[in-house]
Amino acid sequence: MTKKLGCIILAAGKGTRMKSAIPKPLHKVAGRAMVGHVIAAAEALNPDKIVVVIGADMEQMTEAVKPHATAVQHIANGTGGAALAAKDHFKDFDGDILILFGDTPLVTAPTLQKMLDIRRQFPAIGLTFSGMRAPLPNTYGRMVLDDDDTLKKIVEFKDATDEEKNITLCNGGIVCADGTQLFKWLGQISNNNAQGEYYLTDLPAIARKDNRQTHVVEIPADEMEGINSRVDLAKVEKLAQRKLREKHMLNGATLVDPESVYFSYDTVIGQDVKIEPQVFFGSGVKVGNNVEIFAHSHIEGADLADGAKIGPFARLRPGSKIGKGAKVGNFVETKNTSIGAGAKANHLSYLGDADVGEKANIGAGTVTCNYDGFLKYKTKIGKEAFIGSNTALVAPVTVGNGAYVGAGSTIGQDVPDNALGITRAPQINKDGWAPEFRQKKIKEKAKKDK
Repeated sequence: MTKKLGCIILAAGKGTRMKSAIPKPLHKVAGRAMVGHVIAAAEALNPDKIVVVIGADMEQMTEAVKPHATAVQHIANGTGGAALAAKDHFKDFDGDILILFGDTPLVTAPTLQKMLDIRRQFPAIGLTFSGMRAPLPNTYGRMVLDDDDTLKKIVEFKDATDEEKNITLCNGGIVCADGTQLFKWLGQISNNNAQGEYYLTDLPAIARKDNRQTHVVEIPADEMEGINSRVDLAKVEKLAQRKLREKHMLNGATLVDPESVYFSYDTVIGQDVKIEPQVFFGSGVKVGNNVEIFAHSHIEGADLADGAKIGPFARLRPGSKIGKGAKVGNFVETKNTSIGAGAKANHLSYLGDADVGEKANIGAGTVTCNYDGFLKYKTKIGKEAFIGSNTALVAPVTVGNGAYVGAGSTIGQDVPDNALGITRAPQINKDGWAPEFRQKKIKEKAKKDK
């Protein structure tokens, strides 16, 4: 019989050191709120329920963690008090409960699974605590083990003896507990300490009174990197990016200068993709195989088909779909636009709310005028159409298959298939005009300089 699993994610901290009106767990790492990363790790275990503990007046958090339930910690009274706030959601719950932290976004599902598996190995194990080997010196709580390697106690750094401060096994914070006993044990935690708060670290001693052991599961220290300030946020972002870069390179992408490329948590990169320096991926990007992305490009919410070439200095905004073998080049911006297979927009253009057909050519300086100040409209450019340089396409407008638009035109009416659309004033040449003009200006300048 598969045992039930519940998860409690502690995310009530306001994060005053972040100096922000945004709740700390909603600050983003690799394009996703840090609490979202923790929820995703928990969801990978297929739990029966996830409850997020939030502080009072945190409506943003309630919305952000849906469809999962929230419990409110009305008084900031420690981690034990926060976990106890979820009690009503676990009435008669007979499974295991994982307690996680909403500000540790690098924790992984395999780590949580390992903690759960060890907790379930033997009935005598009432708790598993995460531990980490952190380099000294540091101010983490120290984990003191018994002779049988079970956890005897966790000593806060400020309360530790010199001998205890030399222990390298430090508290990682995550707890996996027998859910039938957890809330009884939480109710026995005392706040008889300098801070007057209730701490999860008191649980091992309480469980021991019921003849239940606490085991330590060692996990990589970087998975437990917490965030309390913008400095911490930058540090964790760096760690997250390192992991993402390694993942994509191991999956077959070439990063010319890995540390200058930034990915989002959900970036999908195919094989034999080459990414040059200073490329940024926002959320929602999918890149096919054999794609080249040249330097200084910014891509978000876009799909790139096999063999596409992007940049340098290109910006692909949400809703951009770049077809097989298509090219979006220097200083070209696209938004909510599809570029057909083999089509080219090589330089200096804005293509918004547009459909560009296969093998079409978009000349330099082309702009789809998609917005009238109130509403947006569609531009359709047919297969193998040729749009001359410095063209304004005033939407809604259609340029047909194989049609041409002359350079410098402003097109506000449809151009039929294979037609030439042009709005150019007649050219007038005035013979001998230039010498007379120059002499006139020379005299004006000389008079001004006196």
